[in-house]
Amino acid sequence: MRRVRFHAYGGPEVLRVEEAEPPVAGPGELLVRTEAIGVTLPCVRRTHGDGNGGGDPLPAVPGGEIAGTVVAVGPEVTGFAVGDRVTSLTFKGSYAELALAPAFLADRIPDDASAVEAVALVRSGQVALAALSTAAPRDGESVLITGAASATGHLAVQLAKLQGVPRVVAAVSSAAKAEFLYGLGADEVVTYDQDSWGEPADIVLDGVGGALLPRALATVAEGGRLIFFNSGGGTVPAYELLAGSKTVTGLTMRRFTTVHRERYEQHRAQLWELAGAGRLRAAVHAELPLEEAAKAHEIIEARANLGKVVLRP
Repeated sequence: MRRVRFHAYGGPEVLRVEEAEPPVAGPGELLVRTEAIGVTLPCVRRTHGDGNGGGDPLPAVPGGEIAGTVVAVGPEVTGFAVGDRVTSLTFKGSYAELALAPAFLADRIPDDASAVEAVALVRSGQVALAALSTAAPRDGESVLITGAASATGHLAVQLAKLQGVPRVVAAVSSAAKAEFLYGLGADEVVTYDQDSWGEPADIVLDGVGGALLPRALATVAEGGRLIFFNSGGGTVPAYELLAGSKTVTGLTMRRFTTVHRERYEQHRAQLWELAGAGRLRAAVHAELPLEEAAKAHEIIEARANLGKVVLRP
């Protein structure tokens, strides 16, 4: 099979297409012939060695989400069979024609949905819903979302409006993304370089981090909260928390899927229901062949994407 692997940390240029033996499904795992592979900012950052917890041990196959067809079922797996079309979080090793997926994170793809739609909707939608449910917006509260045009951000904008949030502010790197976000329901669009992001927001969902984190926290209204779900790190000014009675909550899907399994299942059903009813749209910025994984990373690093970037083996 073909896979993409990197042997040293660096930019898109470190990604290499290789031939390799197929993996074997172990206990609790599915072996999936991939039809669509999601490209995420955390995956891109890990190739630089600067993701959450540092980079992957080298050499490494990047990736975190797939959609495709089950070709083998590992021991101790129930509820799935060879031939099932599934999508799943994988957390690593998905840039390949065959990839392993934890069965407890796998979800059947509806007959009327494509693999690309599935991989664009499920993982990013799960992150967006997890962030929103952690924030728990109350009546009348406003929400600001950084990285709002990203695969996760553009779904968070829509989901916040669907939950009745009266003011959703989309924060992005370029004003060229404004039309896209207004079309998804954003009430305001601001760019990172603006002197002001407008009135403070009760809730900030931060999918960018790094140098932007202090600015995001400063935008939180007094007594408000920031949900930090990015892989970019950053420093939280402690005085900002004290003076404004603000809170910051970290969110990782690896922990969320383990600790909040019931909510994860509820969110999965909710995403498919909303998408099937045409109320939630997963935008796909680009579909690229596996051999162009480096180009996919270039798009993400340039923050040029409007929605999801997908690899097709």
